[in-house]
Amino acid sequence: MTVHPTDLRRQMVDPFGRHITYLRVSVTDRCDFRCVYCMAENMTFLPKREILTLEELDRICSAFIAKGVRKLRITGGEPLVRKDIMTLFRGLKRHLDSGALEELTVTTNGSQLGRYAAELYACGVRRINVSLDTLDPDLFRKITRWGDPDKVMAGIAAARAAGLKVKINMVALRGVNEDEIADMLVWCHGQDMDLTLIETMPLGDIDGDRTDQYLPLSLVRARLRERFTLEDSAHRTGGPARYVTVRETGGRLGFITPMTHNFCESCNRVRLTCTGTLFMCLGQEDAVDLRAPLRASDGDQRLYEAIDAAIARKPKGHDFVIDRRHKKPALSRHMSVTGG
Repeated sequence: MTVHPTDLRRQMVDPFGRHITYLRVSVTDRCDFRCVYCMAENMTFLPKREILTLEELDRICSAFIAKGVRKLRITGGEPLVRKDIMTLFRGLKRHLDSGALEELTVTTNGSQLGRYAAELYACGVRRINVSLDTLDPDLFRKITRWGDPDKVMAGIAAARAAGLKVKINMVALRGVNEDEIADMLVWCHGQDMDLTLIETMPLGDIDGDRTDQYLPLSLVRARLRERFTLEDSAHRTGGPARYVTVRETGGRLGFITPMTHNFCESCNRVRLTCTGTLFMCLGQEDAVDLRAPLRASDGDQRLYEAIDAAIARKPKGHDFVIDRRHKKPALSRHMSVTGG
């Protein structure tokens, strides 16, 4: 696909003057784990006929790149369980080669990295996020239900050996892994990996109560200060994390705080689901269907018009809240549908 003239890129500014330069794309809602804060154990997944083909995903990504997206993150579900997924990475590499795209990244649970790490690097991926909430094998199995901790650790080692920079994402869960956060920090920094802590988000019905899981990162940060010196950092990766440098380890620690302190004022992101639905905000239900205009014509004009209409509706911020009275999620859709 030919990248369109730069005048199209000027349209990617939302009503609040924020330039949209970051697209997160869920390539599947399926996952080989069933993490307790993300999914019910017996999930009903989307029919395969509703899922965009890899060629269609490439076409939509290319349209966004033509309109000024500079960073593309592939997510899921677990993106690396999708059949023939490397076809998409190989295709998107052309935008890195041309300079139209600055960065192609992945968020993964690590289970398939032993298989794909070297090829990801060959496709131009230089850093990845791996979701890992504990170093304790028994607790890992309890949190993920179906996960194999040895396979994930081997996958992380394979990624590092392939030359990929690895950042660990850890969801902070009250009464589950909160006593392990300091140890995780020391382990990550000892392996030359950054660590980002994430507050649990009220997305989708799960087999449990999120009011029991929620741990504010303001409390975590205060606890860490009792042991470590946390120095504010200007480091940014284009996402919502805000970083500090840990003086004792020399490594970086990020905080993603959708509940205690939202990150909306500088939001430069939109999210595409595997069905072609574009969510302008993770914490809002408003969305635009891109699958219909994509399939309506071989040309991309209708697709561009739908993208423009979507960006014009991007809200100022999200409405995340954990409903402690009714114990309901803020939004009914699961994180695996929107893209992690």
